[in-house]
Amino acid sequence: METIRHIATKTFGILTGGGDCPGLNAAIRGVCRAAYDRYNMTILGIANGYRGLIDGDVRFLQPRDFWGILTRGGTILGASREKPFKSQGSIYEDNFSRDKVGMIKENYRKFNLDCLVVLGGNGTNTTGYLLSQEGLHVVGLPKTIDNDIAGTDLTFGFHSALAIGTEAIDRLHSTAHSHNRVMVIELMGHKAGWLALYAGVAGGGDVILIPEIPYDINAIGRHLLKRVQSGKNFSIVVAAEGAMSMEEAGMEKKERKRYREQTAVPSIGYRIAREIEEETGMTTRATVLGYVQRGGIPCASDRVLATSLGTAAADLLAKGEYGRMVALAGNEICSVDLSVPAGKVKSVPTDHYMLDTAVSVGTCLGR
Repeated sequence: METIRHIATKTFGILTGGGDCPGLNAAIRGVCRAAYDRYNMTILGIANGYRGLIDGDVRFLQPRDFWGILTRGGTILGASREKPFKSQGSIYEDNFSRDKVGMIKENYRKFNLDCLVVLGGNGTNTTGYLLSQEGLHVVGLPKTIDNDIAGTDLTFGFHSALAIGTEAIDRLHSTAHSHNRVMVIELMGHKAGWLALYAGVAGGGDVILIPEIPYDINAIGRHLLKRVQSGKNFSIVVAAEGAMSMEEAGMEKKERKRYREQTAVPSIGYRIAREIEEETGMTTRATVLGYVQRGGIPCASDRVLATSLGTAAADLLAKGEYGRMVALAGNEICSVDLSVPAGKVKSVPTDHYMLDTAVSVGTCLGR
């Protein structure tokens, strides 16, 4: 352990932004226990993400608050998707956004914070970076089941959601086989397909569709019919919620949104199921796993990663190394500048080994 003679941070605030995620409480515990036990820091818990910092909804955290929460799902601090810098373009919205940022800065000073620790995904860490540009000291932690934060090899929450998604696929195999059906399961992953790809490989998906590879329904149909001809009368299709057709891939975002509204289906999983049935004549059903993926206790690997990132964040606080996000690089815990994840999405590279793995075992990726 490195000896730190001067502790730069005396008081810090901690919040969780965005959606809930397995491992958040483990990370909170990691930060707070190390900060309190090792460095004797004062900790203020901020309720409901950035909204709590805007409203001044904070409380001092005592050891009883962050002891015994390692295995708990959700977040003891509460979360919200408040984005104080977000503007819709109107003058009122612009002014309102500036007012929110001003209130955050005012409360940061009011509560005598030396730093703000933010646990969240792309949006939360991007806001953290923007606040650091406004003069606040910020340290970020990467969490999301989507594993799509730039600057870190892995985010806590991913492996817990992966286990849930894989179990769901396993269970759908029974129904698909019993009824000779095509079962489409939609997993989370609006902009990146890490979860659908890994769960699809782990669960033996016959087709895996991710946002990074627009699909051709004709190619999917040919693959499924080929399986029938070989005596396999059922199939599992794993689709990320952000999966799109080749036609949609050529559209602008607003045009694609209008196009999807015209399809009159609840989500992409249902649309793909309908397209497969029309293309092949095979009975097809859709299942959307939804928020089940984000709920419940974190798996062992997420507890370990969240704890390690949390204690590393406490070390950054002690050293006064602000404006950074703790991260995993290979087998090492490190940190990167908050500008690295800001405004970015870590997509699945088209040459990623897992794509080749999927194809090598006979999985169709929609082409």
